[in-house]
Amino acid sequence: MARVALVTGGMGGLGEAVCIKLAALGYQVVTTYSPGNTKSEAWLAEMEKLGYNFRAYSCDVADYDSAAACVAKVSAEIGPIDVLVNNAGITRDMTFKKMDKLNWDAVIGTNLDSVFNMTKPVCDGMVDRGWGRIINISSVNGQKGAFGQTNYSAAKAGMHGFTKALALEVARKGVTVNTISPGYIGTKMVMAIPQEVLDSKIIPQIPMARLGKPEEVAGLVAYLSSDEAAFLTGANIAINGGQHMS
Repeated sequence: MARVALVTGGMGGLGEAVCIKLAALGYQVVTTYSPGNTKSEAWLAEMEKLGYNFRAYSCDVADYDSAAACVAKVSAEIGPIDVLVNNAGITRDMTFKKMDKLNWDAVIGTNLDSVFNMTKPVCDGMVDRGWGRIINISSVNGQKGAFGQTNYSAAKAGMHGFTKALALEVARKGVTVNTISPGYIGTKMVMAIPQEVLDSKIIPQIPMARLGKPEEVAGLVAYLSSDEAAFLTGANIAINGGQHMS
């Protein structure tokens, strides 16, 4: 029976590439979409034309009860979740001087609280079954900080603190917990940055002189989801073209 992989925020960009990669490797892939998202059916139909039998569930990852209900429904209808990829994220960029509590809470809720909300209802089952993979998608800006992103950088740094602590707790139970910290990847969110800013501010910071590809990050997710990655836990793997090395 195929293992079940749940990818939050899987419709588009990096999440879509992860869904496609895991499906190609034989996982039964499930993703989430925000309540009220009217494009989910169209996305599923588009993916079906490409040969991918994805399932999608409405879930507010920033809300604990919504996350728990989503996991319960997936488990009942598809099967227990073996791989969890905490990918959902948003930005609300502005200087700290201009940042208000609303924009702080929105980013912390979607990017950090969601990691707890989604992991809590799946972790015990993974431990009981003696196998599981939890992969948290952070960011290079959680490692080095970024101007105008105190909320985002704090959330992404917090994800890896969560990773390290939980990895210690479940290491003997066949469950690994890891963080991936991508640099600037050519997703819709990054490509929305004005080309002038990309060319003058961002690309020059990257020794490889290009944006990363979503498929390159998806390949790393696939490895961390595999049996071969069983001895790798508590790590924060940078994939940023050499932009930040630590």
